[in-house]
Amino acid sequence: MSPIRSATIVALASAVLAATLTGCSFGAEQEDSTPIVVAADLELSGASAPIGKAYQRALELKVEQLNSSGAMGARKIELRVKDNRSDASESLRNIGDFSDDSQVSAIIMGGCNECAVGAVRTINEKKVPTIALAASGAVSNPVAERRYVFKLAPNAADSAAVLTTELRRQGVRRAAVLHSDDDYGREGLSALRGEFNKVGIRLSRNESVRATDTDVSQQVSRLTAGNPQALVIWTPPEQASLAATSVRETEFTGSLFLDAASAGDLFLGGAARSTEKATLIFTQTMVIDDVIATNPAKAARRQWFQAYTARFGGYNGFSSFAADAVQLIVDAVRRAGGDAVDRDSLRDVLETSQMDGLSGPIRMTPDNHSGLMPQALTTLVARGGRWRLAG
Repeated sequence: MSPIRSATIVALASAVLAATLTGCSFGAEQEDSTPIVVAADLELSGASAPIGKAYQRALELKVEQLNSSGAMGARKIELRVKDNRSDASESLRNIGDFSDDSQVSAIIMGGCNECAVGAVRTINEKKVPTIALAASGAVSNPVAERRYVFKLAPNAADSAAVLTTELRRQGVRRAAVLHSDDDYGREGLSALRGEFNKVGIRLSRNESVRATDTDVSQQVSRLTAGNPQALVIWTPPEQASLAATSVRETEFTGSLFLDAASAGDLFLGGAARSTEKATLIFTQTMVIDDVIATNPAKAARRQWFQAYTARFGGYNGFSSFAADAVQLIVDAVRRAGGDAVDRDSLRDVLETSQMDGLSGPIRMTPDNHSGLMPQALTTLVARGGRWRLAG
């Protein structure tokens, strides 16, 4: 073979190889590494700080777990948190800032009912998908006026139904109610009245407390003066603990029943003696170490419980709602595909989300933006300084 022909073949081969490599380089899709930015507006100071901090811990742990798992490939979830100081005005400013940030895909709001309801207009106008962990029904209803707002917390009607069933099972015919002086508390009182009327339980008296109250003894004294068979506490955890302690200082001999809003830490600490044998309506996650993991969902709940407890030295019942909110958003990003900041696509996907979450079964529909299913709630009892599965 002549030197000229040999050189030509070598040059041609090199050109083909170069073209092939170039084609690979330009033809292959580069894996998307755009971060998924989730913003969180939480009560990290002020009256609701204990719950807000539990939410923050849960969000950080869940984001860390998802990023470590590689569930989103090269993409990472980035959490941006702002403190609303348990103040609706500050919360609204935070929501405005997050909404104007084009990198933010979705927002998670804490347990402040007033904050969530007060931000509805801004959320809808800015068209930013938002999952609120507040319990008030007004957070997600009416749905037509809250297209971008979703709720992930126990519903008052569901909690009242389960609580009333337990009251009736225990033979209670006369009960008093201590409720929070907010939308959820008033909604709960109305739901309890309706459920009581169905089964013939008489509401002997009701009193309200504010989230900032540090003394509820007068309300408790008035409620227990008529010696009802049961006292239902429908308040945030701090007021529930105060109420339980105040009850011990009276001559009340009836039973204590607590709504899901009263849940908090697994271990009852200083309130252990006051709440012994009290009944709590909440999700199974609080006591998942009592439950045999018979399916993947229960196994996941147990793993979450163990991871949270190992990291923080205890467990808070509300943590699962925050973790599920992150999971819903990440799943929606995956299903929506394309640009993670396409908020309209995320909203549409969130509206049809279904999963067996850490909190229990969750189902969103175009007609129902409050995702926690009624069967997620169960009956717990305080024994030996912690909550246990009843029965």
